[in-house]
Amino acid sequence: MSERILVLGATGYVGGRLVPRLVDAGHEVRCLARDPGKLGGVGWSGDVRVLTGDLLDGDTLGEAFAGVDVVYHLVHSMGSRKEFAEADRTIARNVAMAAERAGVRRVIYLGGLGEVDERSSVHLRSRAEVGEVLLAAPVPATVLRAAVIIGSGSASFEMLRHLVEKLPVMVAPRWVSTRVQPIGIGDVLRYLVGVLADRSDADHVYDIGGPDVLTYLDMMHVYARVAGLRRRLVIGVPALSPWLSSQWIGLVTPVPVGVAKPLVLSLHQEVVVRPQGEDVTEVVPGSPLPYEEALRRALARVRDREVETSWREAGLYRASPAEPYPGDPEWAGGTLLTDDREIGVGAPMDDAYSTVCRVGGDRGWPALGWAWRVRGWMDQLVGGVGLRRGRRDPEQLRVGDALDFWRVEEATASAEGAVVRLRAEMRLPGRAWLEWRITPGQEGSCRLRQRALFAPRGLGGRLYWWALLPFHGPIFSRTLRMLAVDAVTSSGGRPTPPGGPAVPGPTGPDGPPPAR
Repeated sequence: MSERILVLGATGYVGGRLVPRLVDAGHEVRCLARDPGKLGGVGWSGDVRVLTGDLLDGDTLGEAFAGVDVVYHLVHSMGSRKEFAEADRTIARNVAMAAERAGVRRVIYLGGLGEVDERSSVHLRSRAEVGEVLLAAPVPATVLRAAVIIGSGSASFEMLRHLVEKLPVMVAPRWVSTRVQPIGIGDVLRYLVGVLADRSDADHVYDIGGPDVLTYLDMMHVYARVAGLRRRLVIGVPALSPWLSSQWIGLVTPVPVGVAKPLVLSLHQEVVVRPQGEDVTEVVPGSPLPYEEALRRALARVRDREVETSWREAGLYRASPAEPYPGDPEWAGGTLLTDDREIGVGAPMDDAYSTVCRVGGDRGWPALGWAWRVRGWMDQLVGGVGLRRGRRDPEQLRVGDALDFWRVEEATASAEGAVVRLRAEMRLPGRAWLEWRITPGQEGSCRLRQRALFAPRGLGGRLYWWALLPFHGPIFSRTLRMLAVDAVTSSGGRPTPPGGPAVPGPTGPDGPPPAR
């Protein structure tokens, strides 16, 4: 039976995979997002209706909820943002009230597995509290509770993968001996879609997990075997604080400290399916995959570059509408400091666009890679994401993708031109972007324009920009030229004379005059 479904959290790891499966099942799907542009680059965006709204502001939810049969609540606060538990409570209450006003027949929520007590982490307690808010509301709710999700691109899988592959010998705290019941992402999605069949008015709480109950140490040993690695030597220590554990994970894996910490804290407590709980297989028949098979499938997806969604796609920053933006007209005001350079490229526009789309990740940056790495290390030292996130796909970019310490804001190409714009998510005293615009030139050539833009915050932001001015010349000019070289190499041509940069240096109302 086709239903009208609203997905909250469609830009996230689970939501981004659930939406196309609901569409394939014949449902009419809506997605709510603060920034609808993040869904513009996904393959299924044309098959759904995307609406703008903020779950923290209940007054913005009416249109999205109107006429909806089922709401999927897949929104969770991760990272190190303070007051996240209060934000999650507010969101849950707003969702419950909006669902009641709209006459929604059921809310489906994906929460965390594990019994809550005084030992529970703040994040696990918050997940449980959201479920309680929804279960106490008038609209019937289905709560699915999962522990470690194994799938290509999941934060839990990436943490496990990098720890095992990078550390043949590791010092492990006591939490590696905690029992865990992992589940493959395919089974999570199967259960989420399957519980739609429940037409009752009753609330339900289902614990979902795979058939294997393991310790985290067991999970690492199995991973090593499946990946063809030697058995890892793990040395146990009696105590290692969650803070130290998360700092270490943040250092050796792409998972930043703010995401690693709640994962580590959840592993301090046993997370297994309750034997006396409701049985989800009564509603959704079928056996979940064993842990080892879920691992094999996740690794195959990584190897074949078929990572559908990733934890990297969760945004880390919410802009103020008052901040300057790269597309603002000059009369809009605000300080936007710029390093603007342009070069002619003896290659078709498509080749130049493909070259720009391949920057970063495992391939690295086209010039002075050591300087980019140093900047990434500096960002990690102050608690930023650094370069550890890499990228979802080595060849293609889509809006919302994470790319090292950048986020893709725009990646479009047409016969008239192409644009790639990245927004910085490193720790900065302001907001920064890196943008390339490509326009067609004479037959078989194009023009490549590169802009580094910075909206400083206060005096500290301006001092930061001026301090880095001596490095802009060698880094940005060589980056632009190497992109041109890479483009013509792939097309078999040769670079045209630059003809002089359009604006070869920093500009802006508070910057030094442009060098000519």
